[in-house]
Amino acid sequence: MKPSLRRPVDEPQQQPLSSINTTPLVDVMLVLLIVFLITVPLIRPAGRVDLPSAAAPPAARGAAAQWITVRRDGSIAWGGDALGGPRQLDRRLRNLARLQRQPRVLIAADRSVPYAAVARVVQACDRAGITRVGFLTRPPGR
Repeated sequence: MKPSLRRPVDEPQQQPLSSINTTPLVDVMLVLLIVFLITVPLIRPAGRVDLPSAAAPPAARGAAAQWITVRRDGSIAWGGDALGGPRQLDRRLRNLARLQRQPRVLIAADRSVPYAAVARVVQACDRAGITRVGFLTRPPGR
């Protein structure tokens, strides 16, 4: 018997599919949206940073707090006494950490001091095991 190319009469005629499947499109758009939401906050122009003034509650000047000053020229002073260098700072911080359980250290840095000079003092505190480190600032508008 020869195959027939005609469709049987009782079979319904199929219509061509004319709609577009939008599921892949929506998936791609959601992925792009998530990527943009993550990357846009990271792309911020590096502007001028002026950190020395901040609105913070005033620090109580108690006997438990030790004051470290980073002067404009980068020299370090402990409670008004100039230190010879980073080794002397490390030695005094280790002694302080050994004498007091958890001492409080306040850092007062001049506005024009590079951040690296202040970071060295913070790292010295960290090496000595001191975690209660604060920064002295001026109230805004002064």
